[in-house]
Amino acid sequence: QVPLVESGGGLVQAGRSLTLSCAASSSVFAPIVMAWYRQAPGKQRELVASMHSGGNTNYSDSVKGRFTISRDISKNKVYLQMNSLKPEDTAVYYCNAVRITGSTFWGQGTQVTVSS
Repeated sequence: QVPLVESGGGLVQAGRSLTLSCAASSSVFAPIVMAWYRQAPGKQRELVASMHSGGNTNYSDSVKGRFTISRDISKNKVYLQMNSLKPEDTAVYYCNAVRITGSTFWGQGTQVTVSS
């Protein structure tokens, strides 16, 4: 069973919006943190946004004010609303979850390409 499955990636023009979804399987029960990371070609994977179980959120400076992370606990899903997309947002986006035990889960990634 794949622990995390992302969807919603694709090709979009600069300035447009896109929403990513991540569905967590039952093996990812009650994560304390759910987050989105991204990795552009030739670059290290970086944290984009995270949400703790208490509702606190964190964003990288590069996406602050444009991206919003949200979570539907009842569906065990996390979302990333991406507005005002820029070509530099082009990357593979990965969903991440961490349980209180320290177990960490990753999705397979979804490609987001922003054309200028």
